[in-house]
Amino acid sequence: MRILAAGDEFVGTGLLTSAVRAELGTGPGQDGDPDFAELSLPWPIEPFGPVGGVQEASGTEEQVIEAVAGAELAVTQMAPFTGKVFAAAPDLRMVSVSRGGPVNVDLKAATAAGVAVTYAPGRNAAAAAEFAVGMILAAMRRISTSSAELLEGTWRGDYYTYANAGVELEGSTVGLVGYGAIGSRVARVLVAFGAKVLVSDPFADPAKITADGAEPVELDDLLRRSAAVSLHARLTEQTRHLIDAGRLALMPEGAVLVNTARGGLLDYAPLPGLLRSGRLGALALDVYDVEPPSADWALRDAPNVIATPHLAGASRQTAERAARIVAAEVGRYVRGEDLANVANPEVLDRFRR
Repeated sequence: MRILAAGDEFVGTGLLTSAVRAELGTGPGQDGDPDFAELSLPWPIEPFGPVGGVQEASGTEEQVIEAVAGAELAVTQMAPFTGKVFAAAPDLRMVSVSRGGPVNVDLKAATAAGVAVTYAPGRNAAAAAEFAVGMILAAMRRISTSSAELLEGTWRGDYYTYANAGVELEGSTVGLVGYGAIGSRVARVLVAFGAKVLVSDPFADPAKITADGAEPVELDDLLRRSAAVSLHARLTEQTRHLIDAGRLALMPEGAVLVNTARGGLLDYAPLPGLLRSGRLGALALDVYDVEPPSADWALRDAPNVIATPHLAGASRQTAERAARIVAAEVGRYVRGEDLANVANPEVLDRFRR
């Protein structure tokens, strides 16, 4: 069996091949060991982008077409699997993507070609949840901004004045917008800190939210009541600019806003003015409407901004977990078992090895 392992600088090709071999119980030169074709892609050293109609991909269609020749399976994180690639890969039966969603795969073309596409939900949930909590703490207690000021030579003794002092998590109300694998973990950590946690998610089970020690509420109510708001929703056409100027105006004066989910959830245009006026107390961002932000990005000189380069899911454990998840799908395929996380289940009616 020929398998394309198309890795990158995070979920590396070697990580993918090792995980597949561990799943299948094989090794180099052993009977049953797959014939691996390998492709190494430049992400994240080079940013991802749209390729051939798919989003957030790394590398070119031509690279994938050359590498996937004769392959029955492919495991990847960022390689573009487009209509052009599927047309050139008649032997391909499954693409397993080590991400929370297969945005680098043309699902319509895959389905038309009879190729099952799987993905890796929850691969970065622990890393992203930890990062979000860290951002909330950094913003509420001025950890990042005061550190930057000190390293630039400014000792901000006034941060110890009552008017400028930070706010503890214990006893504060924190609102979470979205309650999937990441948001639910964040809630449990915040409850352990002693925070009052509000949750807005129309698709979440209110009983589960309550069982985790949080309170389910409507979004506008959450915004009005929260000293800090952290975004964890999926980006869809319905959630794009979910937090717009009108909803930002609902937040209490001096509240903290954190976005480690998707840039499109937030309307960035009002933020510089809200920060300069003090209406918004602090802003912590790991995702942006344009990545990377431009040189003239309006938030570069706004006060009380923490900005990181889309790092929330960047842990070694995330990469290892992602490789294991896609390798497990390879194992299911080889053993003739049902696939676990299929993005185009309609193909399974005619899916054959």
